[in-house]
Amino acid sequence: MSKFAFICFASTLLTGVSVAQSGREAGARMAAGIFLDSLSVSQTGTNNLGLGARFGYRIHHHIMLEGELAYDYGLNFHEAYADITNGNLVAIENTSIGVTHGLFGPMVQSAQGHFRPFATMKAGFIDFRLSGSLLPYSNIVSSVVGLRTSNLNFALYPGGGVEASLGPVGLRLEFGDEIYLNSGPHNNLRITFGPIVRF
Repeated sequence: MSKFAFICFASTLLTGVSVAQSGREAGARMAAGIFLDSLSVSQTGTNNLGLGARFGYRIHHHIMLEGELAYDYGLNFHEAYADITNGNLVAIENTSIGVTHGLFGPMVQSAQGHFRPFATMKAGFIDFRLSGSLLPYSNIVSSVVGLRTSNLNFALYPGGGVEASLGPVGLRLEFGDEIYLNSGPHNNLRITFGPIVRF
């Protein structure tokens, strides 16, 4: 009889802990995290790396509004210059490009579980920082003239990934296409990875 009582007590205790844990996860209204950011810029052929931070607020059981900001360090690439009269290549210059981008939008994800896939659609801006041109001549044009004349651009980001968590702390991996508009749309693979805390 005492073994049966012990088993019942242990089962009740474990069930209570599980329910309490689920309740804490379901009650988490906010999330904050930092991440490593990798952005492959299609126009320059660079794979920029940097750091970012995100903050989210749950507005529905399965929907969180999330904002994020990332700063990717400058990388060098070969910027080609062509003669505007005949199109001939006249120079190649070593140029540095860095990226700052901010995004905001909904993320669809279950509030419960230890392994949670998600999908997101965000909009915002992307700002390219290019080093000064060494060839300020009026009769030649850069291969990235659009980025030089309009470095701040509207961005749209569809993405998805997975978050694995143990209690309020988790790790998040995300993949997406950061599309910016600069004389047409430009697709850029973006990958982020880092810790996140729900509270």
